[in-house]
Amino acid sequence: MVQKLDMLKETASQTAGPYVHIGLTPNWCGIDGVYPEDLGRVMVGPQAKGERITVAGRVLDGSGTPLKDALIEIWQADATGLHNSPLERRGAAGPHFTGWGRQPTDGTTGEYRFETIKPGRVPYKDGRLQAPHITFWIVARGINIGLHTRMYFADEEAANAECPVLARIEHRARVPTLIAPRNEGKDGVAYTFDIRLQGEKETVFFDV
Repeated sequence: MVQKLDMLKETASQTAGPYVHIGLTPNWCGIDGVYPEDLGRVMVGPQAKGERITVAGRVLDGSGTPLKDALIEIWQADATGLHNSPLERRGAAGPHFTGWGRQPTDGTTGEYRFETIKPGRVPYKDGRLQAPHITFWIVARGINIGLHTRMYFADEEAANAECPVLARIEHRARVPTLIAPRNEGKDGVAYTFDIRLQGEKETVFFDV
């Protein structure tokens, strides 16, 4: 006898809200005692190898207004192109670099900021080298599923031109939304990367 199967109802969804920051960045929210410091705040140890850089920018909505309650995570390879991951099979990544960071956007200006190192090139699935890049994951109010994008470096023109991932973007006019300009000042090397969720110059997001 065939047994009757009762279909389960889909769990109701909910957009990311303030609880994201409470759970993931409690110290930033003023909740002490959960972690000594918020996980992902520091990526680079004093002995990490590679060029020290700052990556900063804003997450902008369709009207160009900065989101003051977004949360951003980044992943990247170290300076030699190796990931700090148990899935890395090509060698051991630098022990003084986490390869992962998490920051909320500032509650006043909507800006985010990561102190990291410039990543090396990693191979695509067919062995071709990708251009140096940093992967971004963004959640905020009104976003049901986290958004993935990448930041590439404007001073890596040759590598960008042969990157197999950038080559897959059909609308070539949108590629510049992924390219961050380099600035050098008294505080060191910085790259500015604004993420536009909608509207003019909307950032390219990846379905991964």
